[in-house]
Amino acid sequence: MGGLGRVGWLGRMGAAAQGAGMRLLDLILPPRCLGCGEAVAAAGTLCGTCWRGVTFITAPQCAGCGRPFPHDMGDGALCAICVAAPLAFGRLRAAVLYDDASRPLILGFKHGDRTEAAPLLASWMARAGADLLAEADVIAPVPLHRWRLFARRYNQAALLALRLGRLTGVGAVPDLLVRRRRTPSQGSLSRQGRARNVAGAFALRPGRPVAGLRVVLVDDVYTTGATAAECARVLTRAGAVRVDVLALARVLKEEMI
Repeated sequence: MGGLGRVGWLGRMGAAAQGAGMRLLDLILPPRCLGCGEAVAAAGTLCGTCWRGVTFITAPQCAGCGRPFPHDMGDGALCAICVAAPLAFGRLRAAVLYDDASRPLILGFKHGDRTEAAPLLASWMARAGADLLAEADVIAPVPLHRWRLFARRYNQAALLALRLGRLTGVGAVPDLLVRRRRTPSQGSLSRQGRARNVAGAFALRPGRPVAGLRVVLVDDVYTTGATAAECARVLTRAGAVRVDVLALARVLKEEMI
């Protein structure tokens, strides 16, 4: 068996068998684009058309909320919105705009059991939030209420947080926060209504200390920031020294930020 040893050879054989199994599965069920369902070369990817439609949020951007700038404003520059109304947490970063191109992909992941999208989406987030993750001690998702989790069977933010932990080596704690009460959907609420809706809805899980830690809070879509702000208040009151927010996507309408 040469220098590999029994365990090494078994591992290599197992990997080969797994690869053969995946190739057989691809023959039976050809991989499909995560966005539109068209055939693609590899599972968990997008076709060229869907890829070109996604708007990634990149530099130059606001040092606070990550809003893209039309041109470079210099290190540490803040947008007018952050100057007028500072965020209720540290910094915000998001990977893509939430628009007609990204919406089907995100809704499929969130509500359509398309959990195989998590590795791709988390890789986008890792790139967008590299500055936040480099300074983080722990990654935590925005929690779902237990009844919503039971109905959906998974928390999409937790899947992203766990994948980000694997990509970065930062510890991910999927149950750091709990949602104490079930809140109505935020979709039809105003900015003020969203803030009232989530007030007092979150708590730190007993036995999960955060004192002195820098936390990156993970969510799927950032709209007004009401949920992120409420979670950040809970973490800060418990002693977290910094709470930054990393979202998969964000709404970029002046009246919603």
